[in-house]
Amino acid sequence: MPAIAGDHNEIFAAGNRLRRQEDAVGLSVMILGLVVFFGIHLVSTRRALRTQLIARFGASAYKLGYAVVAAIGLALIIWGFASYRATGWIDVWTPPKAMRHIAVGLMLPAVIMVVAAYLRGRIYTTLKHPMLAGVKLWALAHLLANGDLGSIILFGSFLAWAVFDRISLKRRTDGGGPPIPVGGPLNDVLAVVVGIVAYLALGFAFHPVVIGVPVFGA
Repeated sequence: MPAIAGDHNEIFAAGNRLRRQEDAVGLSVMILGLVVFFGIHLVSTRRALRTQLIARFGASAYKLGYAVVAAIGLALIIWGFASYRATGWIDVWTPPKAMRHIAVGLMLPAVIMVVAAYLRGRIYTTLKHPMLAGVKLWALAHLLANGDLGSIILFGSFLAWAVFDRISLKRRTDGGGPPIPVGGPLNDVLAVVVGIVAYLALGFAFHPVVIGVPVFGA
């Protein structure tokens, strides 16, 4: 009997070690993806380096390479985070239930801000960079609602990047790309309407089905 009990303990310990290794693999891949994704985005903030790369390889090749590397990084982030979630959370702290409701509330203006980056009106001119504002609010909302290590690393990285990128834009001396026309109040109305529709779609369809986490009524 003692021998059998000892075998069971060894099997249980081996299973725990294997699970920790699987957790580590998922987190490691996600972190690698974050490094690749933000690393290529860092190039766009280094204007001299960006100019040199475009001069050497051409604008089309630069844009293609940029897109491919960013896509690879994003794929690694998604796969790594999904693997991490599938093998078990690594809890750091437990957010109060109220944080979840706050996060759901913050997501509506976050989505509207992202839409306003493309439907440019007064929201765009007021925020100047609504895409970054939306990303910051999105990341902050998820940090409030999630206390596990993977979420803290993932959403904390996006929040830190958005803050860094906003600071770099303030210090940028070149004009960037060609200006995109800014419309009137109608664009703001469209941004709000499209943002609400997208918000509801994310909450009722995408998040519970793809992410596996219900949003409304949870």
